[in-house]
Amino acid sequence: MGIERFLADRKGNEFCELPKVTNSKSKKNRRRPKKPPLPLSPVQRLFETCKQVFSFGGTGTVPPSNYVEQLRSVLDSLKPVDVGLTPDMPYFRATPPGRTPAITYLHVFECDSFSIGIFCLPPGGVIPLHNHPGMTVFSKLLLGSMHIKAYDWASDMLCNTATNANGEVPHVRLATVKVDSDFTAPCGTSILYPATGGNMHCFTALTACAVLDVLGPPYSDPDGRHCTYYLDYPFARLPVDGVAVPEEERESYAWLKEREKPKDLTVVGAKYRGPKIVD
Repeated sequence: MGIERFLADRKGNEFCELPKVTNSKSKKNRRRPKKPPLPLSPVQRLFETCKQVFSFGGTGTVPPSNYVEQLRSVLDSLKPVDVGLTPDMPYFRATPPGRTPAITYLHVFECDSFSIGIFCLPPGGVIPLHNHPGMTVFSKLLLGSMHIKAYDWASDMLCNTATNANGEVPHVRLATVKVDSDFTAPCGTSILYPATGGNMHCFTALTACAVLDVLGPPYSDPDGRHCTYYLDYPFARLPVDGVAVPEEERESYAWLKEREKPKDLTVVGAKYRGPKIVD
């Protein structure tokens, strides 16, 4: 029974409808305003940028220059705290004498188009000279100091004419030195390309350090993108004839020889504990 009928029966007279109470504010006005979306975390911004930069990539494909600069800018602003790193973490502790420093890899994200990961090196840790076939690689030193040495292959003409004193082609290939310097965080992001910029590089930790790598596309054995390790020799060390390199430029070249994965290289995986990425 409605309240109007109840009042009419109680009074015993003609029913009179009570005036309806209206609300001066409409339902629309009563709705709470939507909160603005929360800003992206730095690592989420990195992820979103990588999706755009490598959206149409593949083996040997270099992203457009404006995309490269966009990703470089995002990485340049990245700090250790943005990925959950602090210098007192166990990954960075000095290694006891007589033992080879172990390197810790923090897997952040990987898909068919790109991968994001962080290498944590204790003092003296070394990532040996290796290549990145068909990849564009962005490396951001997050903390500490490291020495980076990087090479590109020399021209085919130089490589194909190299012979030793016996007229045989040696099992080495000529490369040009692109980088041979110390770097200390914070510093700019380094970029290497499939054929230029130092596609083969080596990291040596001068102090405890961490470097974030973005690879596009990532390593993939089925797709022919497998990691190859090298030994490097000074140009003057090997008596090779038929290579026309001016005397004053010979320090800018070296001989590289493929090798098996170093037996003393220890890379252990650890859980990434920084801000989560939402795919």
